[in-house]
Parts: sequence; C-alpha cells; structure tokens
Amino acid sequence: MPAKTEEIFRVTDDLAEVMAAQEFSPAAIREFSCAVKESMENIVRHGYRGRPGEIGIRCTGTPEKVTVEISDTAPPYNPLQPAKKDGDPGMAFVRQAADIVTYRHQNHRNILTLTKIHRA
Repeated sequence: MPAKTEEIFRVTDDLAEVMAAQEFSPAAIREFSCAVKESMENIVRHGYRGRPGEIGIRCTGTPEKVTVEISDTAPPYNPLQPAKKDGDPGMAFVRQAADIVTYRHQNHRNILTLTKIHRA
C-alpha cells in the first residue's frame, strides 16, 4: 500500500474485523489498532519523510493471538532501540499495547512485528 497517512485507516479497519472475528474484546481491538496505526504513521513521517514509498502489511489471526507484520523500504531504522533525549512516547505506547514487539532488517526491508495475545 502507498505510505500515506490516509491509507492507514483501511488497515486498522481490516485489523478490527480480524480481531472481532477472533472474539477479542473491544478494548483490546482499539488499543492494538492504535498501536498499529502509530507504527505505520512513524514509517510515513520518519521513515519516508514525506517521500513516496510502500508499506507492506501482513495480518494473521487465530483464537490465541493476532500478529501484524509491517514492512517498508525506508532507510534502516530500529524503532525498538532507545531514542535520544526523552525517547519516543509513541513507541512506548506500542510496546505497552502489544504483547510481543520485534524488529528485524531483512532483504533491504525494515520489518516490525506486533502480536496481541488473546486474554480469556
């Protein structure tokens, strides 16, 4: 998908449908969707810096968990490394909202993976 802020809501709407189908609570859906939105906005703002680019999204859902893999070809950057100064409050929220957050750089792509565990 194009790395444009206006495209992000399409992804979060689809994510909400996947999570609802797996019977996640409305609160968990809202929180995790916001974490995915924040991660994608960071790519648009800081990764591509307003230049054209693409964001890849892969979402998988099971009754136990939902995983969203977000990839881009912006310059390599690990958002999980401690930031300078006061840190990044957006990424602090992402870490709090997702149960598992990982980053890797592979085949010239930044790949951020967020997982939300289904709590009974």
